[in-house]
Amino acid sequence: MEKERDYKVFKRKNGFTLIELLVVIAILALLVS
Repeated sequence: MEKERDYKVFKRKNGFTLIELLVVIAILALLVS
Protein backbone atom coordinates (compact mmCIF):
# COMPACT_ATOMS: atom_id res chain seq x y z
CA MET A 1 0.00 0.00 0.00
CA GLU A 2 2.78 2.42 0.94
CA LYS A 3 4.55 1.73 -2.36
CA GLU A 4 1.41 2.40 -4.41
CA ARG A 5 0.85 5.75 -2.69
CA ASP A 6 4.46 6.77 -3.30
CA TYR A 7 4.04 5.84 -6.97
CA LYS A 8 0.95 8.04 -7.28
CA VAL A 9 2.72 10.99 -5.65
CA PHE A 10 5.74 10.41 -7.91
CA LYS A 11 3.47 10.30 -10.96
CA ARG A 12 1.76 13.54 -9.96
CA LYS A 13 5.13 15.24 -9.38
CA ASN A 14 6.25 14.13 -12.83
CA GLY A 15 3.07 15.61 -14.31
CA PHE A 16 3.67 18.98 -12.69
CA THR A 17 7.31 18.89 -13.73
CA LEU A 18 6.32 18.14 -17.33
CA ILE A 19 3.86 21.04 -17.38
CA GLU A 20 6.47 23.40 -15.92
CA LEU A 21 8.96 22.22 -18.55
CA LEU A 22 6.46 22.97 -21.35
CA VAL A 23 5.80 26.43 -19.89
CA VAL A 24 9.52 27.21 -19.72
CA ILE A 25 10.00 26.04 -23.33
CA ALA A 26 7.07 28.21 -24.46
CA ILE A 27 8.50 31.29 -22.70
CA LEU A 28 11.95 30.66 -24.18
CA ALA A 29 10.42 30.28 -27.65
CA LEU A 30 8.65 33.64 -27.28
CA LEU A 31 11.84 35.35 -26.10
CA VAL A 32 13.94 33.90 -28.93
CA SER A 33 11.50 34.73 -31.74
